[in-house]
Amino acid sequence: MAATIILWSWETTPSLTAFPSPKKTLQLSSEILSSVSDEKPKHERILEAGKNHGIRTFPTTTTSEAKRSEAEGKKTSKLKEHRKAFVKSSPQRSSSTGKKENIWNNATEIKACNYAKGKWVPDNNRPLYSGLGCKQWLSPMWACRMMQRTDFAYEKLRWQPKGCQMEDFEGLKFLKRLQNKTLAFVGDSLGRQQFQSLMCMITGGEEKTDVEDVGEEYGLVIAEGNARPNGWAYRFPSTNTTILFYWSAILCDVEPIDVNNPQTDYAMHLDRPPAFLRQYLHKFNVLVLNTGHHWNRGKLKANRWVMHVGGVPNTDKKIAVIWGAKNLTVHSVVSWVNSQLPKYPGLKAFFRSISPRHFFGGDWNTGGSCDNTKPMSVGKELLDEESSDPVAGNAVKGTGVKLLDITGLSQLRDEGHISRFSLTAQPGVQDCLHWCLPGVPDTWNEILFAQI
Repeated sequence: MAATIILWSWETTPSLTAFPSPKKTLQLSSEILSSVSDEKPKHERILEAGKNHGIRTFPTTTTSEAKRSEAEGKKTSKLKEHRKAFVKSSPQRSSSTGKKENIWNNATEIKACNYAKGKWVPDNNRPLYSGLGCKQWLSPMWACRMMQRTDFAYEKLRWQPKGCQMEDFEGLKFLKRLQNKTLAFVGDSLGRQQFQSLMCMITGGEEKTDVEDVGEEYGLVIAEGNARPNGWAYRFPSTNTTILFYWSAILCDVEPIDVNNPQTDYAMHLDRPPAFLRQYLHKFNVLVLNTGHHWNRGKLKANRWVMHVGGVPNTDKKIAVIWGAKNLTVHSVVSWVNSQLPKYPGLKAFFRSISPRHFFGGDWNTGGSCDNTKPMSVGKELLDEESSDPVAGNAVKGTGVKLLDITGLSQLRDEGHISRFSLTAQPGVQDCLHWCLPGVPDTWNEILFAQI
């Protein structure tokens, strides 16, 4: 058991940390509190608006049920507004200093599509790359083809949005669309999975010797005492396209309280964006943020994180609870990015909704499992207009930051996790958080591609 826990921890933090306490899987509260008085301080309004920080579960329907539902009348889309401007061309900055500005290639306006609504369908043309390959980018601990798993039906599913056709992903097309541009993922280990997935999708899993490591341009170097950098940045020279990932599990600024003390606690400034974003945002053309599974007491304690608001230790009891701290942080970072958009009109910013866990019969350390290996979602449709992640959904409302809504469609895919097949698997411990690659995160990137 120890080996598996240490592996997860090393992927996400230098400290040995714990996942959230046991919960009934995907069954957290589904209501969002109504609007609150503007007389309250901003952070209180944010807290009350997003108390239900967990994953909202919506019913799915079979195809026949969906047809009956459509006959009774369709719901009005609440997400159209968030997608209108995304298909327009706009001036862009270069991904490297000294290059001329250029524009997005997808200037043609297309019909708005709610990519979160739809169903999983079989597709023999999947996967988009081999799980036995892509060794240049894919971590072995996420390559389930290299493990003891023998059922790979999960690789043969494609997400079909309802009422619209999602653009086919092609690596060369992606690079041309992001010519002279930089795409940045900033988040946790699920964000890193999405980053590795995209690198494999672009290259088709083939080794590319011409791809340049440009981590130094973004300060992504191995610091003294660390085993690895805080992220990675790679450039495809044929199109001058840069793809990077920066590790920021909680999406707020973290700094040592006493720089001279090796055992110091760290201030986690809930209302301040990560320093990396403040320093490098001007170099990005596409930004994808995510956070979620580090918001628990075990993580805070193991990393010696101390909540700060307004530059001082937090004393507000409403913020001190984990859901309150997370809500304030998510709203704060979205608000900050939104405030920067007028300075960088070509920047397309996304907040990716939370990736669901599928622990059944317990949690990661109490015998929780995800033993199913058969896709059970084929023929069912996800039809609700609202996101299954109310925190992210509420945070982006009224802003120029777009929601990359992947929670509901990922909820249907409990068979796609690493499960008991980890390279360091121990009896009683399963990984029902991270995904096998190729797998579900590939779909996240297909939806991202369709929106840029």
